Amino acid sequence: MNHFALSRRFGRSLVSPTLVGAFALGALLAGGTASARAKTVLTLYSAQHPQVVGMLTKAFTAKTGIPVRVHSGEGPEIANQIVREGKRSPADVVFVENSPELTLLDQLHLLAPVAQATLAVVPATDSAANGDWLGVLERQNVLAWNPELIRQAALPPHLRDLALPAWRGKIAIAPSDADFLPLVGAMIHAKGKAKTLAWLRGLKRNAKIYQDDESVVAAVNRGSVATGIINNYYWARLRTEMGPARTPSRIAHFAPQDVGNLINVSGAGVLASSKHKDAAQQFLAFLVSTAAQRDLAASTVDYEYPLRPRVAPNPLLDPMASLHPPAIAPADLGNDRAAAALLQQAGLI
Repeated sequence: MNHFALSRRFGRSLVSPTLVGAFALGALLAGGTASARAKTVLTLYSAQHPQVVGMLTKAFTAKTGIPVRVHSGEGPEIANQIVREGKRSPADVVFVENSPELTLLDQLHLLAPVAQATLAVVPATDSAANGDWLGVLERQNVLAWNPELIRQAALPPHLRDLALPAWRGKIAIAPSDADFLPLVGAMIHAKGKAKTLAWLRGLKRNAKIYQDDESVVAAVNRGSVATGIINNYYWARLRTEMGPARTPSRIAHFAPQDVGNLINVSGAGVLASSKHKDAAQQFLAFLVSTAAQRDLAASTVDYEYPLRPRVAPNPLLDPMASLHPPAIAPADLGNDRAAAALLQQAGLI
């Protein structure tokens, strides 16, 4: 079985030659018998923030009596490990930050269907169309900008504009951060490979390159560069850590429905090879429960939007109604293969 060689700071390894191409919700959360729970230890492969996962697993164990063993890594690295392990993987649940990693596992038939009662809790558009993985949280791509270096009126209306000569030296990106891959996938879906490659080459000419989104937003905030492409939660976390007085930077959205406003979905799935599928399904149901979604919304580490309706996001985040994302579904982003190949062709990884 061929597979990706993936890591979050994926570099050239992502495009190696091996690249290829029911339960009621209450019953799920209630768990099985005490004896069954005592024999079950759930193994979670997680690419989420350790503090957030620790909070969730502690609450899940307190509710169900089922302990959770966590194996942490970056999303592409976790996906690649599961692909290598195949049916022998000890993982019961995978929980990652970007949907293409789940798409890869789904394409290789490594995920089991999610219980319908759990899928019904969140909008259908934020989970796999075939029901094999569950959307849990979402966040948006935004443009961080420093008003000491650029006027708001001068910000670009479209993501594609950042490849124009006028933006040379004024934009920061982190192309080897796995969070950049879905954005490239969205451009491929919207504009095609040829135009996306031309855009990436323009970015290479214009951009200051950083290791990750955290470094991008920090550079914008301290005035090293005027703007930077990031996910919204990196700026929110920076503002919380630095305080308003030390956060001159702001975030801006592109024009309504522009590709630059892409929504990224964090999601979870049950491994088809899991020996504890009932417990794994309980964990997915817990992730979208009101209690867990409220805890996630209140986190000062992971500023994402909860997908369960009527659970309010952190007040530091812009209202969902103001985001105006493009009509691009998670499935449209692919499995990162084409995006990684174009990044390499453009010389960005």
